[in-house]
Amino acid sequence: MKRVLSILLLSVLIFGAFTFAPTSNTFAQTTVRSRYHRHRRTFWQKHRDKLTVAGTTLGGAAIGGLAAGKKGAAIGSLAGAGSGALYTYKIRKRHRHYRRY
Repeated sequence: MKRVLSILLLSVLIFGAFTFAPTSNTFAQTTVRSRYHRHRRTFWQKHRDKLTVAGTTLGGAAIGGLAAGKKGAAIGSLAGAGSGALYTYKIRKRHRHYRRY
């Protein structure tokens, strides 16, 4: 029963991440840009790095927990956090150049 519930929870987390993944238009705010109005950043824009590392940590812990119990969850969370941090701070391109019209 415990294994069935953990597999169900993991599948909900995985499919939920794909369903509710933020796209460029989902969280974009349409504000009037003028000299006096600034674009307000969304929660995702403010905390993108932390949320990415936290998500990979949870994913690694879930997979490790299913595979080998508590010790596997600890190892999986470390591996997930390490890979998420590597992606976030080294691999992902930070600066996107947009054309102005």
